[in-house]
Parts: sequence; C-alpha cells; structure tokens
Amino acid sequence: MDRRPGRGLQPSTYWDSKYRQTPALIRARRPYLFKNAVTGIALFSLAVGVYIYTIKAIGQDEFEDVKVPDAPVQPTTTQEKK
Repeated sequence: MDRRPGRGLQPSTYWDSKYRQTPALIRARRPYLFKNAVTGIALFSLAVGVYIYTIKAIGQDEFEDVKVPDAPVQPTTTQEKK
C-alpha cells in the first residue's frame, strides 16, 4: 500500500488543512499533558536556580587577593615641556 500523497491513499495526519490540531491529536496528547507540564516546570526551576546561585556566588567574591598594578606613567612629550 502506497501512502505517499497523490498516490492513492492519503496518509493519516493529526493536522487539518489549516494546520490546526484535530480532535484525535488532542485526545492522543491528553495523557501526557500533566507530566509534560511538571517536567517543564522542573527544568525551568532548575535553570533559574542555577542562574540565581551563580549570580550570588559571584557577587560574594571581593577580589582582595588580586594584585592591581599601578597606573602606567604617561611619557612627557616635547610640546608639554614648553
């Protein structure tokens, strides 16, 4: 049986001609809706938690152990001497 478009039987699809979900697709996705939402919220919370932890950890660093060199001495030019 050939299911390619234009070759007899049309392939079954969960989308109508205007690319909207059909009732069959909505029914097929319903059992996974809650699990997917919980997984999405958990992943989003993890990402936000890592971001907040990183910002707080960086904000606590005082950089007292870093040696800052003195400002470089500007050479005097001949025009400034006049």
